[in-house]
Amino acid sequence: MSINIMSMPIQEKMSRFHPALLARLNKNRIPHHIAIIPDGNRRWAKKRLTSAQEGHREGADILLDTVKAAIDLGIKVITFYSFSTENWNRPSDEVAALMSLFTSYLLNQREEMIQNGIKLETIGDLAGLPSILNKVLEDSKSATINCDKIRLVLALNYGSRDEMCRAFKAMLDDCENDKLQKDEIDEQTISSYLDTKDWQDPELLIRTSGELRISNFLLWQISYAEIYTAPVLWPDFSSDHLLEALLDYQDRDRRWGGA
Repeated sequence: MSINIMSMPIQEKMSRFHPALLARLNKNRIPHHIAIIPDGNRRWAKKRLTSAQEGHREGADILLDTVKAAIDLGIKVITFYSFSTENWNRPSDEVAALMSLFTSYLLNQREEMIQNGIKLETIGDLAGLPSILNKVLEDSKSATINCDKIRLVLALNYGSRDEMCRAFKAMLDDCENDKLQKDEIDEQTISSYLDTKDWQDPELLIRTSGELRISNFLLWQISYAEIYTAPVLWPDFSSDHLLEALLDYQDRDRRWGGA
C-alpha cells in the first residue's frame, strides 16, 4: 500500500533524515533546482555478482525515495540524468531492458507520483525513444500536470551537445524565417531554445559513485552550479546522502564570479 507523505505529520516526514544532520540545515538556503547524475548501477550489480539489469532496477527504486526526500527539504525541481545519447552504445540487451524498465516504472509509480505532488517532465530527444515509452511518458505527464510539490525532470536520450545542436538549428531556422534577428541573440535567447527553458538553472549538481566527470550533462545550465560528488553507488544513495550534499552546498561561498 502506498503512503501519501503529504498527509503525514511534519516530524514523521522528516524522520527519514538523521536528526544531527537535519539540525545543521539552513532552511533559508535550500537550492530551488538540483540535478543528479545517478551513477554506479552496473558497478553495484558487479559487486553483488548479479546482472546490470538488477542494478538498474535497484537504482530505479531509489529514485522516487530521493524525490520524496527532496520535497521534504523544500527543493522545487530535481533533474535526473536517466539515459544519455551515449548510452545507446551499451549492449543491446541492456538498452532494451532499460527501455522496458522506464516504461514499467512510470506505469507502476504514476499513482504514487500523483499522491505525492510530483509533476513529471522530460528533456532530451524523445523522438529517439521507443513509441510505447513515449506513450507512457505522455500519459504520465498528463496525469501529473496539476501536481505542485516538485517538478521531476527525467533526461532521456539526452546529451548537452545534442541539445545545443538542436537549439542552434532552431535559432537558425527562426533567423531564416525572420522570426529572430542575429542581433537579438544573447545568453537569454540561447537559454530559451534549450530543453530546460521552463526551469531556472540548477544551483547544485550531485554525482554519485565518486566519479569526477560531467559526462555531457547540462553543460550550459551548470555554469555556476556547485558540484558535489557522493562517494556511494547510486543504489546505495540515501536521504541522508542528499541532505549531506545540501549541507556541503550551504557551506560554500557562492560569489558568482565576484570578489
